[in-house]
Amino acid sequence: MTPQGQASRAKAQQRADRIQAFRSELGQVEAEGVLRLDEDQHTRLSDYHTRLLGELEARFDIDTSPTARRMSAGMRVVSFLGALALSAAVFFFFYRFWGFFSTTAQVAILVTAPLVLLMGVEVAARCERTLYFCSLISLVTFAAFVLDLSMLGQIYSITPSQNAFLAWGLLALILAYSYHLRLILVAGLLSLMGYLAATMGTWCGLYWLSFGERPENFIAAGLAIFAAGFLPHPGRQEFPPLLRTFGLLAIFIALLTLSHWGAGSYLPFPHEQIETGYQLGGFALAGLVIWLGIARNWPGLVNLGSSFFVIFLYTKFFDWWWQWMPKYLFFLLLGGAAVLLLILLRKMRSLIREVTP
Repeated sequence: MTPQGQASRAKAQQRADRIQAFRSELGQVEAEGVLRLDEDQHTRLSDYHTRLLGELEARFDIDTSPTARRMSAGMRVVSFLGALALSAAVFFFFYRFWGFFSTTAQVAILVTAPLVLLMGVEVAARCERTLYFCSLISLVTFAAFVLDLSMLGQIYSITPSQNAFLAWGLLALILAYSYHLRLILVAGLLSLMGYLAATMGTWCGLYWLSFGERPENFIAAGLAIFAAGFLPHPGRQEFPPLLRTFGLLAIFIALLTLSHWGAGSYLPFPHEQIETGYQLGGFALAGLVIWLGIARNWPGLVNLGSSFFVIFLYTKFFDWWWQWMPKYLFFLLLGGAAVLLLILLRKMRSLIREVTP
């Protein structure tokens, strides 16, 4: 299915969801006696929705009931687990038989395997509208490409560098944007984050494989991915929220690490000051993300900001009180803090409702 077809499928799924919600609310309104359609109106409306749902299901293979939605969620999980299993099978196949092949045969296999798998992705995308098999094969293609570059580098004694992350990430992004695949998009973002963090590390004098020793490298990479979430993505409306959430997640994890490990920072200050600074920065960023999520009606950011605000708060409570405070009192304070946070979020939501039309 083409990207335009996938966009149409997404709109069809939204229409089906609205119909299901409308039916549920109409039933509730009628049960409470607020409104009651006469029998003729009820029949015509029900027939129209039933016919429309049937047409959408036949044309786009969408979920038109809660049961179908649960089945689709299960199929996505199975698709992901199947991709992991097949990727492991490819790796162990090469590991078991690689030494029996000549160098020419090894290179031929490494070059042709991703191309054959790419053809499989295209065939699956043309034959299947739900893209479960397309997603599965694309992940195996990505794993095979990662293995290919590693093996070709060993065969020709190529000096390893962070550029491999860039090649992996670009392939994953091409597959994700060509076939509307979110799972492979995450793989691409992870690869690009590794490339950006390693490149920043080399600019600061580190060996590229040591980029994990400086969590601030991931803050810069996370900011770049977060900013990409504000760019237009025609026909792929579900990608920007994923980019924003993924970028912020990387930043939060880096801040949390630095708030307890000042030695990993580039900053030339005492470790205690660095940790305190990143702790305050973590709280400030969590509050800002919560506000942004509420103001823009982005529930994913609200959940992310709230989660890390609580994590930062709980880790500070643990540092301050775990050693000397009775455990029942410690957890009582944690519960009280959660209640206060809920009250604060509720007031914030009310304020935003007052200023937002």
